Parts: sequence; C-alpha cells; structure tokens
Amino acid sequence: MRTLDNIEQLQALAGEEIGASDWLTIDQQRVDGFADATDDHQWIHVDVERAKRESPFGGPIAHGFLTLSLLPPLVNDIYRVEGVSTRVNYGLNKVRFMAPVPVGHRVRARVRLKSVDERGEGRYMICNEVTIELEDSDKPACIAESLLLYIL
Repeated sequence: MRTLDNIEQLQALAGEEIGASDWLTIDQQRVDGFADATDDHQWIHVDVERAKRESPFGGPIAHGFLTLSLLPPLVNDIYRVEGVSTRVNYGLNKVRFMAPVPVGHRVRARVRLKSVDERGEGRYMICNEVTIELEDSDKPACIAESLLLYIL
C-alpha cells in the first residue's frame, strides 16, 4: 500500500497511475453471498451445474455489481492519505463491464487518479479511474470512474 502524508501529495499525483491492489479470488461462496444480499439469484451466477451445461461462459460468473462492489476494498488496498478523517463514496461518473468474471478467477484494481478538487472546509472530491483487471485476460472486467469525498 502506498501511504501519502497529506492531501497535497495526492493532488501532485493527478493524472498518474497510483498503483494496483493485490489479487482477489472470486469464489462461489462470495457469489452466493452477494446473491443472497441482493436477491439476485439468476442461475448464471448461482447454479453451478446448469451454468456448466448452458452458460456461454462454461460455468458460473460473478454478478457485474459484485465486481463493482469490490472497488472500495481494492482501492483501499492501493493507497491511503494521512490526515483524512472520513472517506465517503460519492458515486460513479461512468461504469462499463467489459468482460465476465468466471468464478474461481482472480481480479485486482488498478487506479489512475484523474483529479483532486477542493470543495471547501477541508473537503476534497477525488476522481479515480479504476480498472478491475481479470488475471490472464487481455480485457478488463470493469472500468469505472469513481468519486470519493475526503473530509480532513
């Protein structure tokens, strides 16, 4: 993990790649838990035998929104800024799911800092371009422009 001493050090990195997270294996237990949490039990995600027989992907795949939900923990694995008391998920400008994530495969996040905009009173809007890479694939699983509000 990369540790920055203050928000000014983060601002100096605008436009640059900050780094990549560790790899995370997407197992069936995680997919089933996400299905339970979201009431999305589509067979392509949770019925392993049917997915092996009928899915064009040869087996079950992770929900796209499961992949998206991994942004906070994966990005938190990449960098942190000292002196920030609170980080608030502010939303997304753009999200694209480029490739399915087969269960049993590994993903990681790669972050490019797009901008750090001052919002007054010790508040900063952080815009990260986050690419969720799929191990052994030329295509990323997801690319998202993520917004975080940092409060000092």
